[in-house]
Amino acid sequence: MIADPFRLDGKRAAVTGGGSGIGQAIAHTFAARGAAVHILDVNENAAEQAVRDIGRNGRATAHRCDVTDGAEVERVFGEILQEGEIDILVNNAGVAHVGSLEQTSPDDLDRLYRVNVKGVYHCMRACIASMKAHGGGVILNMASVAASVGIADRFAYSMSKGAVLAMTYSAARDYAPHNIRVVSISPARVHTPFVDGFLRANYPGREQEMFAKLAATQPIGRMGTPQEIADLALYLCSDQASFATGTDYPLDGGFLRLNT
Repeated sequence: MIADPFRLDGKRAAVTGGGSGIGQAIAHTFAARGAAVHILDVNENAAEQAVRDIGRNGRATAHRCDVTDGAEVERVFGEILQEGEIDILVNNAGVAHVGSLEQTSPDDLDRLYRVNVKGVYHCMRACIASMKAHGGGVILNMASVAASVGIADRFAYSMSKGAVLAMTYSAARDYAPHNIRVVSISPARVHTPFVDGFLRANYPGREQEMFAKLAATQPIGRMGTPQEIADLALYLCSDQASFATGTDYPLDGGFLRLNT
């Protein structure tokens, strides 16, 4: 029996979108469990604040990185790899969009594709050769329940997360012989700053009412928390999950299976 499971001692992890929300929780959790964490975020101030928050509780470094820019991704990951291998890549950076097909402009679709799809591609591509060369690694992609079921007014977002799911399965198949595990997490609604901002912008004066309605769409009766996603991420990226690859893990309060 392992006395202290789910440790990441000696591991180096890169977390995109690590300056806020789910990514921040993952970065904090990984650092607290022994990993040296590289926090990548398009908002450099947020990344640096996340590093300060981790403080003496772990090791973390901030990097400004726009995942839509392939050259910038290659440069940032190249700098990280000069210091040592990346054992864990968490592709968490992403953006949302609310709207049906008719309410989704070509620019909206392109923006979701650039961040949510091409951003994941850029980061996986920047790491994969190094992981192969040093004998393995773990790639964790953040998908969504929207990748698996129809959700009203989420046309572009569902498209992008469906692509993340397909990339996860494909890469897991291709790189299993190289001891590289590729998995994804599909959260339902999680209470992040994005949710609060969305409610303020779209339902001024009705924030609490609409929050309750969104929370009730999960059969469990509430939204998830960033820490709950981070705890699953910790397991999936630890050695205790060494048999897990090519699988999506819904963490959804019963959304996928219990809603009728």
